[in-house]
Formats: sequence, C-alpha cells, structure tokens
Amino acid sequence: MTTVLAPVAGAAVGLEAVPDPVFSGGLVGPGAAIDPAREPGRALSPIDGKIVKLHPHAFVVVGDDGRGILVHLGIDTVQLRGEGFEPLAAEGDRVRAGQPVVAWDPAAVEAGGRSPVCPVVALDASEGSVTGLAEGTVGAGDELFEWR
Repeated sequence: MTTVLAPVAGAAVGLEAVPDPVFSGGLVGPGAAIDPAREPGRALSPIDGKIVKLHPHAFVVVGDDGRGILVHLGIDTVQLRGEGFEPLAAEGDRVRAGQPVVAWDPAAVEAGGRSPVCPVVALDASEGSVTGLAEGTVGAGDELFEWR
C-alpha cells in the first residue's frame, strides 16, 4: 500500500471537480485534486521516490515499488511555459515524501485566467485501488489518499 501525501495546502476535491475532461474523466488515472490556497508556496513530493518527469508545472515521482504519482499544478498551465514556476529539484533526483519540488503561486495562475486546481493522480492504478480520499481542508504533507 502507498500513502500519498497532499503536495499543496487547500481544499481536497474529487477529480470529477477538475475543469479538464482528461482528469475529471479519470483518463490519466484515479486520485484526488486540491483547490490550493491562493498564496505563494511549494509543491511537495507526495511519496518517497525518484523524479522521473519534471516540467515547471507538473512532475511525476515513482516509488521503489514502481508506482508513479503525477502532480499537475493548475489546469492548462503548460501554456505558461514555466513562467511563475521554479523547480527546486531535478529529473532523476531521489526525493522524500514532503520534500519541496516546485515553488509556485496559485493566485498568479488564477489571475492569468487558469484554474489553479491540482490533480494528484495514481498512474496506471486499477479501478477501486485508490481509497481513503481526504475531505475538506488539507495541509501540504497531510495524507491525501491510499493506493492499495
């Protein structure tokens, strides 16, 4: 079982609330999302593992068990071409759960007309394997869900 931590502070919401059909339809995988606090902060690694993909607006951490977690900071933020995001780690780095990976400002994303909501997805997870979804307010580093 993998315990997945919240990468950012805010309100935990279901993926169906994400304003993007790829995430809300579960096409990437099951998981949860966080409507982040509108203040500058750092997105944390949700699990112990290795950063296998790192874009300014998104990253994937794969644990030693081969399970990968995608953290996407906002919706359509790829269009920002990295503006407003500061990577604090590099692809190939080993990280601990709770370690800062990217600094960003959700309020700036929202001011630019994009949703700052953050999908946190269990990649290649089977239907029903994600349980214990957090509800309400979560802090960065709090438990978000379990991947069984």
